[in-house]
This record gives sequence, C-alpha cells and structure tokens, in this order.
Amino acid sequence: MQEVCGPLQGHRDGHGFVLLQGGGPDLYLPPNEMRAALHGDQVRARVVRIDKRGRPEGRILEIVERRKRPLIGRLLLEQGVWLVAPEDKRMGQDILIPKGATAQARPGQVVAVELTEPPTLYAQPVGRITEVLGDIDDPGLEIEIAVRKYEVPHVFSAETLAQAAKLPEKLRALDLKGRVDLRDVELVTIDGEDARDFDDAVYCEPSGEGWRLLVAIADVSHYVRMGEALDADAFERATSVYFPRRVIPMLPEKLSNGLCSLNPDVERLTLVCDMAVSSTGETEAYQFYPAVIRSHARLTYTEVAAMLANTRGPEAQRRSALLPHLLHLHGVYKALLGARGRRGAVDFDTPETQIVCDENGRIERIVPRMRNEAHRLIEEAMLAANVCAAEFIEQAEHPALFRVHEGPTEEKRQTLLAALRSLGLNIDLPEKLKPADLQALSQATKDRPDTAQIHMLLLRSMQQALYTPYNNGHFGLAYSAYTHFTSPIRRYPDLLVHRVIKALLAGKRYSLGGATGRGRQAQEQALGAWEQIGLHCSGNERRADEASRDVEAWLKCRYMRDRLGEDYLGHVTAVTPFGVFVQLESLFVEGLLHVTELGGEYFRLDETRQELRGERTGIRYGIGARLHVQVSRVDLDGRRIEFRLFQTAAAKASVPAKAASKPGPRGKGAQPGSAVEQLRGVELEDRELKQARRERAQRAKPARASSVPLRGKGARR
Repeated sequence: MQEVCGPLQGHRDGHGFVLLQGGGPDLYLPPNEMRAALHGDQVRARVVRIDKRGRPEGRILEIVERRKRPLIGRLLLEQGVWLVAPEDKRMGQDILIPKGATAQARPGQVVAVELTEPPTLYAQPVGRITEVLGDIDDPGLEIEIAVRKYEVPHVFSAETLAQAAKLPEKLRALDLKGRVDLRDVELVTIDGEDARDFDDAVYCEPSGEGWRLLVAIADVSHYVRMGEALDADAFERATSVYFPRRVIPMLPEKLSNGLCSLNPDVERLTLVCDMAVSSTGETEAYQFYPAVIRSHARLTYTEVAAMLANTRGPEAQRRSALLPHLLHLHGVYKALLGARGRRGAVDFDTPETQIVCDENGRIERIVPRMRNEAHRLIEEAMLAANVCAAEFIEQAEHPALFRVHEGPTEEKRQTLLAALRSLGLNIDLPEKLKPADLQALSQATKDRPDTAQIHMLLLRSMQQALYTPYNNGHFGLAYSAYTHFTSPIRRYPDLLVHRVIKALLAGKRYSLGGATGRGRQAQEQALGAWEQIGLHCSGNERRADEASRDVEAWLKCRYMRDRLGEDYLGHVTAVTPFGVFVQLESLFVEGLLHVTELGGEYFRLDETRQELRGERTGIRYGIGARLHVQVSRVDLDGRRIEFRLFQTAAAKASVPAKAASKPGPRGKGAQPGSAVEQLRGVELEDRELKQARRERAQRAKPARASSVPLRGKGARR
C-alpha cells in the first residue's frame, strides 16, 4: 500500500483530497477521514483502495503539521453555545469558542479565530477569537475577509517599511551613473483613468521604412535587491492583488506610487527596450539599456483613443505637441497587429466587466469594459518588448522565468473535436494543433448564433499559462519564446527578468544563491531553484485571482440581495449536472438555475454538446441559450445567487436563433416532443419583457423574501 504526503484540501461537501506534487491523481479522502483534520493541514496518508469512480482513496495516518494561520468566520450563539462558522466552507467543521474567549465580539460579527485544540474523531475544534473584523455589512469588510481567507500577505514587515523609509525622495547623481539620458525624449504613459502606478512609458518615431519603438519600464531592481527585506516581502506576495477600490501592492507605496512610478514631469530610472520595427511589424533589431527618463505626459486610454479617432478634436488640440508621436505609435501598432494576424495568434474578443462602487464600497453599477485602439496599442508594444526580453535571455542561455502557455492536450483536442461536430461543424483538427487553427475557427464562426458556445469550447481546450524556467513557448500568442518584462512594480517574475537582463548587460550571470558555477550539477541546481520560484509565483497569481473573484462575488451577492423577486433576461454560460449558470444581460451578474427549477423531469448532462437534455420532452439547455429568469435566493455566505424560470413552464425558455429556425425531420415542423418544436418562436423580445413587468406591477405584490439567510442550527447545515 502506497503512502503519500502532501497538503490537505477540503471540499464544502465534506470530503477532501491530498494534493500530490509529483503528478498523478490526487488522493481522495471520504468525509469520515476528514473529521480529525482541517483544510490546509499537511498530512501523511495511505492508499487503501480504488473507488468506483476510478480514484485512489486513502486513509490519514498522521497529521504532519497543523495549519497555523487564523481562521475567518461568523460568530454564532446557538442554544447557549458559541460557535464560529468558517468563511471558507472547505474547513468542514464549526469551531467551538469557550465563553471567556469571545473577545467581546457580538453574535453575527466576522472574527478571526486561533485554534487552541485541533479536531479529533470525536470532538470539534476549539479556538479563541484573536480579532474582530466587524459586522457583515461594514464597508470594505469583504476585502478584509478575502485577504485572510486566502492568506494574502497584506502587512509589510517592520524591516521592509524601515528600508523603504530610508530611500531618497528623488534621484541622486550616483543613481544616474552608467545610464543613457532620455529625459528629452517625449516618452508618455498611457493607462486607465483609475491607475495609480505607472510601469511603462512609450515613444515612437519613423526610421527608414519602419519605426523606432522605445518601451521604458520602471527599474525596480535598482531599489529592490536580493537578500534584503524589500525583496523578501515582494517575493512572499509575488504579485499585487486588485480589488474594487483597493489594491494590496507587492511593494510599499513609496516605491509603487513614488520612486518607481513613471509619473509625469519627474525623473525616473528605467530599463529600456529599444526596438527597430519594420513596415511589416517584424522586430529587426533591439537593444536593452538602463536609462533615466522624464515622462512628458500622463495620458488615459479614453483620451488617446479620442485623439486617434479625431485628430482635430478637442483632445488632439489640447495635446497637439504629442499628437505626431501618438500617430507614429498608432502606425507601429497597426504593423504589429498585422504581424500578429499572420502568426495566427489567438484573439478571442471576450467581454469584460467593471464594477463601479459608491463611496461606501457597494456596487453602484456593473458596466462592460470596452477595449479601444489605445488599449490594443499599448498591449502590442508590451508584447513586443516581452518577446525581445525572452529572446535576449534565451540567446544568452541564461536561466530565467518564461511565461509558458502550452497548447491543448490530445485528450482536450479530441473533446473539442467531438463538441464541434455535435454542433454541426464537420471539420478535422490536425493532431498538432496550431494557434492559427483555433483563430481561423473563431473567425469562421463569429457570425453564428452559437458563437459564444464555440468560443467557450475553444477557451476550455487550452491550458493555463504559468511561470517556468523551461521555455515551451506561448501557444495563445504564437510566440516561440515569451516572458514578462513590463510590470516589475506589480509582478515578481518581471523583477527577476530585469535582474537577469542587467546582469547580462554587465557581462555577468545572475545567481539566485550567489554561486556562479557553470558545471552541469550547478546548472541543474539553478534550474531547480528557478522552477520552485516559478511554482511559487504561479500559485500566488492564482491565489490573487481567487481572492479578487471572491470579493467580486460577495459584492454581486450584496447587490442582488436587494433585487429578490425581480426578473431579467440572461444567457447560459456554463452547464453542470446540477443545473446551468446564467449571466443576466443587463446586470452582468451570474447565478445558478438549479436542475430542480427546470421542470418535473430527469435531465441528463451531455458533456460533448455541453447541454442538459430532458429525458421525457427532449428540451435542451446549452451554452448560449437565452432564458427569462427570476432572482429567487441570495446566499451571501456561500457567494451564490440562485434563479428560477420566470415562466411557469420550462417550454418558455429560449434557445439561440439557429436552433429555433432549424427545420425538423418532418418538413415544416419537428417531431412531437422535440426541443425544436417546444422552443421555436418563444424567445422573449424586450417589448414582451416590459409587458410582463407591467402585468406583474398591476398585481398585488407579495412580501419580499428575507435577504439574510437563516442561520439556525438546522438551516445553516
């Protein structure tokens, strides 16, 4: 019987998994094995059997190490007993709080708990309250919960703050030594209206038949050096974490918003990528060098897009001195974009949303985030600099972190092929997929009514990007070598790439441990160290994304809690065995339409077609289907919004137009009971929706359901 060690990951349904780092399936633990352990513990377990689903099932032999960080949860008083229900449902158990350990917290408040007695097979864990975060509706509390729930470092060490305080307020003469003086070059920053730190500045001028493109990136490595307190805290965080109205920065504010931020009209240290770009968008030559610059303007995406759209408009008149340089930037962008198309890089235009909050931190509205020409201009300039950095490091045969995005696996290729054929696309995908194959498929199907479903299938076929010292290329962008160079203020991998480039420019080699050996063993050790850093940075990147999504989900639940009973049009974004997820078209909020709300029959999941199909009626719910739903329940603790069909009959749901207009096997109509016959022509138009709302308004409205879920002993479980 095999024994394994690893971190324990709980599941909200009571079971858990031992995560195996060396590959292979994780070890499944049934609920009874989780009674004496908690999510986050390090355990040693034994494989005892293979369950009926083909998973290795185990038994915990030893708790190697208990999780040390405090737990976050809601304080409850049930029948005279104080309990804390963990915010992270993967914990699986409530924590008992002795009467003298409540720290004057009130029932319902969110608190931090330190375990004093771990759980056993026969007893719940016991703890004491160490911090009272506040009431559940306090502004900003959702962020305080998330940073603790996901263990995001949010307090700089005293040593780091002391070191940052000692840094000079402005550049000194010794800082300029060995740097190219670009203070007269009209470099500008182009960012969003709400940006506070500026990593990059750009400049472009004609050169022969092409352009000379300068991308100047803040030289964070001049101030943050290996082995110092600033570096230790930056490595621990690995990335800045962005929440609505708040940022947990990787570096102290004196650096992130001060010395390292390329603010206008002040001198700043940078590392420059100086490129010669041809008229066809190919980078013919490049060089890196440290420089000192002075940004000539802080521009926004909206402002630049308006200037490019109307060169005689008010924005262009106000920035008339910079307009020629912006037009050159636009010219090189068009050339780079053409080269991107010829490479066949994947470019799905997936919609993004932006949460606009009021002064209390609550959602005021959710609006689509529109990408304009200025966004794409800066994106192409940054991509070009990143590629040059990757090629420079690779040619020097120096270890570093590459940003790797591998193509679909054979299993995912087969799944994608079957799904596309089920949608009527009789195509063949080559065994070795190229980005151009997916991009061509995306373009060929962009006018279909089920284009959203096809794009979702294409996205799911690709793997997740990560940081690694092994250069396997970037599939999505169609680059043979790619790294992150352009955001050292907010990403630790970029800072490491800067250090490597500066070492190579000085004729040296950058060593993580201080050794400079060139032997085979030393190279293998160096690669191993880089690999561990890559895993750390990739993991912290995912943690930051999870924390941000958790806060957004909380805010959206809070937003929808005041809209119980209201009805909206939406479309299906995901299909699961237990129901479909629907995104509301007017609010950009996603919720679950449970399978029990779809009608009185059994629904079976078709994984190939990504749809639920009723066994009796044949009615189908697939990605892209348009539905009329009503908000039925909001679970703030579980971050979950639930819908029900607004129409009483499931046949009132709508499907994409192509499916509705497709002729059935009996000529004009479809066979009785088919989804086509039941769903044809019932898609609700805006006027019908308004009429339905007017009719509802005329009827007496029942009392609105309580917006706070009951937390009694039975209801909570």
